[in-house]
Amino acid sequence: MKAVLCKQFGPPDSLLVEDLPSPRAGPGEAVISVKAASLNFPDVLIIQNKYQFKPPLPFSPGSELAGVVKEAGPGVEGFRPGDRVMAFTTYGAFAEEVKTEASRLIPLPEKMDFVTGAAFVLTYGTTDHALRDRGALAAGETLLVLGAAGGVGLAAIEIGKALGARVIAAASSEDKLAVCRQHGADGTINYAAEDLRERLKALTEGRGPNVIYDPVGGSYSEPAFRSIAWRGRHLVVGFAAGEIPRLPLNLALLKGASVVGVFWGDFVRREPKAFAASLAELAGWYARGLVKPVIDARLPMSALPEAYARMGSRLVRGKLLLVNA
Repeated sequence: MKAVLCKQFGPPDSLLVEDLPSPRAGPGEAVISVKAASLNFPDVLIIQNKYQFKPPLPFSPGSELAGVVKEAGPGVEGFRPGDRVMAFTTYGAFAEEVKTEASRLIPLPEKMDFVTGAAFVLTYGTTDHALRDRGALAAGETLLVLGAAGGVGLAAIEIGKALGARVIAAASSEDKLAVCRQHGADGTINYAAEDLRERLKALTEGRGPNVIYDPVGGSYSEPAFRSIAWRGRHLVVGFAAGEIPRLPLNLALLKGASVVGVFWGDFVRREPKAFAASLAELAGWYARGLVKPVIDARLPMSALPEAYARMGSRLVRGKLLLVNA
């Protein structure tokens, strides 16, 4: 079977495609024939040795996939060969076959295709954990989404609307904001052309957002936090801008506000029952048409460097998918 391999940390063009022996399932494990896998921002960091999880070399990147169970190892219950599944693997998904712990498998909903499944778990799981669990977003509150045209940003718009919030989407171009409006954003901010704080003041009549969903970091975090409402919650999801901001803590004091970390991967590991409940809620919302991943492009697995380049260009709207024939 073919797999994309990172043999040394570096840029995407250092990745190789090689033939490897098919993996075999051990106790508690399963082998998945991968139909589709999605590219997420942590996949950009992990091959450069900049992510908090550092797998041993060589490894295949890719943290999210959908496919068919090829083999179930001893002791595996609830899954058997032929089952359609999706999984969050941390790494290893950019291959034709993947071995992973069976505990990481989630049945693919009956009406969900493989491409949608590969774009669903991490994106919507992270965002649901952020908004409902860490942010306690309530109906009638105002949610500000930074980087709103990306995969997790669009998921935040959809989940915010499903929870009854008013959603303000911020992105770097008008065409990106058009996508945000198509997915339910009530107000928009072009932070490449408008003053973020002044626009927020106008959109919230000076009150500011109750919850800030921030997967971007960089220069946008501090002005957003300075605009937060009394008792607001600023959700630290990631740093797609490449810079980790340093927020003056007196701002939290003055607004009675909270800076809240969102580490979904460890939440999945530490709180499996809460994770399962979150996925059940999201599956129900998908069945009702309240949430659905936006697919920017589908590329063959061999085009992974091109996919990385597209993500680095910041032109992506939604999710990039790698598919196996």
